[in-house]
Amino acid sequence: MQVPTLETERLVMRAWRGTDHAAFAAFLANEDTARFIGGACDAADAWRRMCTQIGHWALRGYGSWVLEEKASGDWVGYSGLWNPHGWPEPEVMWGLKPEVRGRGYATEAAGRARVFAYDNLGWRTAISLIAPENRPSQKVAERLGAQREGKIELRSSVADVWRHPASAN
Repeated sequence: MQVPTLETERLVMRAWRGTDHAAFAAFLANEDTARFIGGACDAADAWRRMCTQIGHWALRGYGSWVLEEKASGDWVGYSGLWNPHGWPEPEVMWGLKPEVRGRGYATEAAGRARVFAYDNLGWRTAISLIAPENRPSQKVAERLGAQREGKIELRSSVADVWRHPASAN
């Protein structure tokens, strides 16, 4: 599966590489950044989680992209499309390292990923599953025009379901 490279004003959204492991492992070692996505883990588990992101592309034909800051070339997070086995429906998701939060990167990347889903994959709508206490991600969903439509129990936790606006297509 060839992962397309996308761009936004300030980000390159590209395929995962083996060299992303150190940055992703640091991201997942931090309980603050990992608490809403399964919790902190060691480098070996981070490798497996990264491989899951890569494998999603092969199995679904879409997935998440690494977010690379254009100005610096730094790994700043990931965003994309997610629908693993047992998920209620396709999701737009994001995660940023703490040093770059508050700059609008999550909104920029998730918005671009959603356009890809609608224009290239033919999705009519999408959701984002966000922990009720994750106010920063709720703000991103709001900026993207998503509306909270209920709660779901998923993998022994509760998430709010945020519905993205329907595709214009």
